[in-house]
Amino acid sequence: MFKQESEKDAFLEHTKAAREERANEKKREIAATKVQAVVKGWLQRLRYSRIILEEFDREIPDDVKSPNIKPALHYYKIITRFILVWKLERDKVRFEKLCSYLVASVESDNVKVSYVAVALNKEISLYWIKQIKVILWRCCEYLDTLKPEVPSDIRSVLLLLHTLVTFTCTKTWKILQSKSMEPLQAGMVQLCANIMGYLFMRGFYLTLKLYLVRGLSRSKISLKGVALHAIMTLATRPLISAGLSDKLVSMFLIHIFSVPGLLLHLNQLAPECVTILETNNLLKRSLELLSVQQDMRIVFNALEGSYALCLIANIVHMAHIQRETVLVNSNGQLFTNVITNLLTSCSSYVVSKQSNLTHWHPILGWFSQRMDSGVHESVGHVKTQLYLLWSAPLVTTLLSNLLDEATPSTQQQTQHSQPNTASNFIRRALDGRMNRVNSGRQSKLKVGSSDCPLSKVATVCTLYYTALNTLTQLRLDILTGLCYQELILYKLWKFLESLGPNCGLKYFLDILADNSKNCCPDLNTLILFCECMTHYVTILDDIEMYEQQNPFKLSNYVTMSNFLNHFLYKGILNNLFGCDGSGSKLFHTAHTLLMVLYRRDSRRSYCPPNHWLIKEIRISSFMNDLEKGKKTTQLLLAKMPHIIPHSERVQLFRKYVANEKTVLGLTESVCLSAHSTLITVHRSRIVEDGYRQLALLPPQALKSVIRVRFINEQGLDEAGIDQDGVFKEFLEETIKRVFDPSLNLFRATSDERLYPSPTSHLQDNHLQLFEFVGRMLGKAVYEGIVVDVPFASFFLSQVLGQTQEALYSCIDELPSLDTDLYRSV
Repeated sequence: MFKQESEKDAFLEHTKAAREERANEKKREIAATKVQAVVKGWLQRLRYSRIILEEFDREIPDDVKSPNIKPALHYYKIITRFILVWKLERDKVRFEKLCSYLVASVESDNVKVSYVAVALNKEISLYWIKQIKVILWRCCEYLDTLKPEVPSDIRSVLLLLHTLVTFTCTKTWKILQSKSMEPLQAGMVQLCANIMGYLFMRGFYLTLKLYLVRGLSRSKISLKGVALHAIMTLATRPLISAGLSDKLVSMFLIHIFSVPGLLLHLNQLAPECVTILETNNLLKRSLELLSVQQDMRIVFNALEGSYALCLIANIVHMAHIQRETVLVNSNGQLFTNVITNLLTSCSSYVVSKQSNLTHWHPILGWFSQRMDSGVHESVGHVKTQLYLLWSAPLVTTLLSNLLDEATPSTQQQTQHSQPNTASNFIRRALDGRMNRVNSGRQSKLKVGSSDCPLSKVATVCTLYYTALNTLTQLRLDILTGLCYQELILYKLWKFLESLGPNCGLKYFLDILADNSKNCCPDLNTLILFCECMTHYVTILDDIEMYEQQNPFKLSNYVTMSNFLNHFLYKGILNNLFGCDGSGSKLFHTAHTLLMVLYRRDSRRSYCPPNHWLIKEIRISSFMNDLEKGKKTTQLLLAKMPHIIPHSERVQLFRKYVANEKTVLGLTESVCLSAHSTLITVHRSRIVEDGYRQLALLPPQALKSVIRVRFINEQGLDEAGIDQDGVFKEFLEETIKRVFDPSLNLFRATSDERLYPSPTSHLQDNHLQLFEFVGRMLGKAVYEGIVVDVPFASFFLSQVLGQTQEALYSCIDELPSLDTDLYRSV
């Protein structure tokens, strides 16, 4: 029984193994059949491809004008088969031969020869259109592989571009020039539009952009004028045929108009393309599109920050070219708003300092996006275009003419500026009339109103203010351009003067009160003026300012400083700039200009006596507010100490010193008993003994009482050891001897002004001696001892640290050293 079951199991296993073996054999046969089929198919395709390529090489003519030329329909079939087996790398030469044939055939007026005539065959017209689309897209694929800087690729590029240009427009199709073909022209034009639409949907603009960037985004461009003209012709065709639709204009701006320095190179190499852009009003249409916030964001977000800047540069260049035709009336304001918004968008990527996430941009400074290498090489071209924004032609068109319209006539200003020729009665009448006129002007000024002259000017000023804050590395160029172009700065000043009494002081304060964050566009006019005027006064030398006085008179600076002084005073007093003013751009710029004017007046006066004082300040109330710790009063004292008399400031300083002495326990009664310092000084060695005993004295001991014991020439002690008498004599004698030029520690100018001697290093321990002198002068100030030390102004600027400021000019200090040398510079 058991044996029978074992035999049965063995039989079943053998049967199963045989079945599996037969199945595996069948699978191997099927696999072998498939492999054979694949190999045979591959060999057949190779054979078929070889036959097609041999046929192509044999049949496609090199010269269409050959007497053995065959009908275009014959070549159509060969080309159709060639496209089936075409490979990019292998068939590059054959494809160029094909393009040469196609271009040459179209130039023939023979219907049988012209390849365009194949499309007239109704049976194959749709297949012909499909074939041409494929061929033209193959041209784009080859363009992606070619480099404009390689000489061997230039011929191929020109041929491919010629093919694309030929089959996207009917102008070169000679068979359509006969009268018999006139009924077909409209259909053929539509056919070209269809082909161009296909290429556009496949990414035609991206192909053109990549090639433009490769050819133009470099310090020395490698793209020839013919190629550039062909590319721009291809780029504008879909745009024009679509009637400058929003979608096409957006794509054109993103892919073509954002190429670095495009307009600059077009103007030089292919000016006829610029004419085409002008004729079709591309600038105006682009501005209208970008004026819509959503469309502007779409365009900007599609570009990297650097390419957005290139787009701005090209728009500015186009506006410069069409300034007399497009930038008139509302279009000028449209351009201003669009460029301002684009610059503001770019500024969102600008950061104030370096970090691991920032990259250096030669125009924008530290930038949160990495800069493309091609853009980096073409920065010089982009800068050239951006400079046009503050060049004389554009500034005149955008701002100068507007200021001329908004500012009252010169005659009225002249009459008002010369009241001394009339009697007091007439003078009051004239002043009253002008005040009524100015009040009337002010009553018509409504913040944000498009009809307000200040608002119109503010729109343009906002543009340049935004440019200053965005194009940080071009800041000095922008300021210089605005300061020295067409008297723009002077016209802007006269415009501010026309806004009301004291340059529209009340008007600006009212705006400031209504806009706690100082973000009203109308305030940008004042900010821009302060920025430019600070730059202008800084680089103005004494001869230009005090003698030539062109265009600004000294009286203008007096009026200007008076306005700024009262504007900042009232703004701080009413807390219009915030707690410390640090967050207000308006406060910073206005205060900087005020300090520049004040220091200029301090160095060489041009203002009347007591000009810088605020007459409405009651000193007693001011001092009481300081004692109470009032923030606005403390800010006024810190930022504008000149508004109170010097004598009051001295008393305030003495009060601070007295309070400090009380806190530190340095009153005279305490010091004499506990913390005073006694030094012994020989009459013949005052400097040496004083230096030896006081040079290393700690600051707190130097602030306390110092008692002096003099020893006369006979070596005997002199009578008297006190703080007020003997120490004062010691201090005066020490300073007198230290500043003696014979000691070679200091020298005197021709005006008997002292400055450190260039050869002071010959003196032993000359640096320690300078430190000792400084400590003695500090002690004199601390104790209220007046010493006569007339320092040269250039040296005082160094001591006060003003030479490290960005607005410092060493040329301004040169007269205090050598007047003759200054005049010869």
